[in-house]
Amino acid sequence: MAAMNMIQALNSAMDILLQKNSDIVIFGEDAGYFGADRVFDTPINEAAIAAMAIGMAAKGLKPIAEIQFADYIFPAFDQIVSEMSRIRYRSAGQFTSGCVVRSPWGGGIRGGQTHSMSPEAFFTHIPGVKVCVPSNPYDAKGMLIAAAEGTDPVIFFEPKRIYNGPFDGVPDAPLKSWAKHPKGEVPEGHYTVPLGKAEVTREGEACTVVTYGTLVHVAEHAAENSGIDAEIIDLKTLAPYDIETIAQSVNKTGRVVVAHEAPRTSGFGAELAAQIQEECFYALEAPVLRLTGWDTPYPHAHEWAYFPIQSRFIRAMETVVKAV
Repeated sequence: MAAMNMIQALNSAMDILLQKNSDIVIFGEDAGYFGADRVFDTPINEAAIAAMAIGMAAKGLKPIAEIQFADYIFPAFDQIVSEMSRIRYRSAGQFTSGCVVRSPWGGGIRGGQTHSMSPEAFFTHIPGVKVCVPSNPYDAKGMLIAAAEGTDPVIFFEPKRIYNGPFDGVPDAPLKSWAKHPKGEVPEGHYTVPLGKAEVTREGEACTVVTYGTLVHVAEHAAENSGIDAEIIDLKTLAPYDIETIAQSVNKTGRVVVAHEAPRTSGFGAELAAQIQEECFYALEAPVLRLTGWDTPYPHAHEWAYFPIQSRFIRAMETVVKAV
């Protein structure tokens, strides 16, 4: 085991993949020059990056493509929707597109409206594509290896607010405070974390909080600092998501908060809320509550009024716990 932050864990995963499998190819925007043949930068052309990944995968390579920020992934959207997700279906299994598209994701770094988006809901609506959002270094490494070694296309969003360590959700926590946070214990060698399986990171009886990415840490701090006995579920994989783990928790607590950074309307929380009421209707003691960003572009000057910070989590949990 070694102490690693998420950046170090992801780099460790790619080092191992390159050593273990000669078909691994890593490229994209700011991928860097770590090898003469298999790791290289590309022009700023997201559609071409995705198209290259699809073609390489169809010919048997295992590409890991990088989009510089999730905000810039939309030029690649047509390639992901029309080609990457359907190639196995359209070819009756003759071709696959087992590739990974990595991208820094989410807010909390004062990046404003062009460097803070959380566009995961768009991609969870595409049949044939898996969507992952790890919340810690251990999962980031194991999930990236699992994604790269699989045969399905995976959109791998990396919460940049916690690249260097966990975030407690306190407004205006200085970015330099990252260095003070403990790193996670991560195996130095090869291992995988299965995709599609959620984890209960904190057990409780009063309510269930379902979230992912940066907000897992904010929810945990909110529960500890409020004294609310909340059970917290880290989804890890959004498509396919683990409704069994969610339902088991909700059937126990009867009260639910679903949380994400993205805007509220048609966000991934709406899907979760709908599925929870279908699966757990008779166990619910209160309406499912969504805690989200607002239906506006991500702001710069008022980031902490937009972001689901710790105080907003506490109010949300208090609301569902006190509901009759």
